[in-house]
Amino acid sequence: MPERSGHEHGVPCWVELSSTDVSLSVGFYRELFGWEAAFDDGPEPGGYGRFRMSGRLVAGITPSLGGDAPAAWNTYVAVDDAAAAMARVRAAGGEVVLEPVKVRERGVMAAFTDPSGAFLAVWQPGEDHGVELVAEPGAFAWCELSSRDTAAALSFYRQVFGWQARDMGVGGVEYTQWRAHGRPVAGMTAIGADVRAEVPSHWRTYFAVADADAAVAKVRELGGRVFAEPVKTVGGLVAVMTDPEFATFAVIVLPEPAVLEKIRESPL
Repeated sequence: MPERSGHEHGVPCWVELSSTDVSLSVGFYRELFGWEAAFDDGPEPGGYGRFRMSGRLVAGITPSLGGDAPAAWNTYVAVDDAAAAMARVRAAGGEVVLEPVKVRERGVMAAFTDPSGAFLAVWQPGEDHGVELVAEPGAFAWCELSSRDTAAALSFYRQVFGWQARDMGVGGVEYTQWRAHGRPVAGMTAIGADVRAEVPSHWRTYFAVADADAAVAKVRELGGRVFAEPVKTVGGLVAVMTDPEFATFAVIVLPEPAVLEKIRESPL
């Protein structure tokens, strides 16, 4: 079902835009996905906002830290205990970027980089459990790691989240599907040798759309850029783009429900 009231340990549960121009971001994503934004009152939350679609939470937005910090989409993985998760990060060779911090009664957040430098956050739920709608047009659908050291990543994320890895590579192209609780939760690709060295390992957020070509055209119309035109993949038709602040994300046209269910339920 696309509606969610909670997320199990080890399942990506929230996506958040760190924006260098919040007003611009709000307008862009309203036009692209139909999102509406509401912001917390008072100085404590620091201007934190939440995007909703059809009344359901779909993403967060926060002002970037300033300076040279770029706009970026970040993914959070649900955990039962953020402090224990950060202990596992250290033991597995990662680096804790943000120690667990309580966000009022909403929950506890923490963040880290994996051994190849890819940034990821965790969320220990309190009152807030994460996105309330998934895999529907305009909602969070998938997340994927592009890594410069896939062997290290396989070991690292297995230790941190208990993910199981399934090789889904086709035609000599390396692709890993990570699974938890018997279903796919994330993916991983290798950064190719043809990609310039300054591009680091990174996680990418995917949003579902009904029409990839229309989404690409809309992004261009709204001042974003398209990195990769729609291409057919095992998981669906995918295009990669940025918003006007150069925050990268992808859109995906998911397979028909019956096909998607077979992918989700296929055994290891």
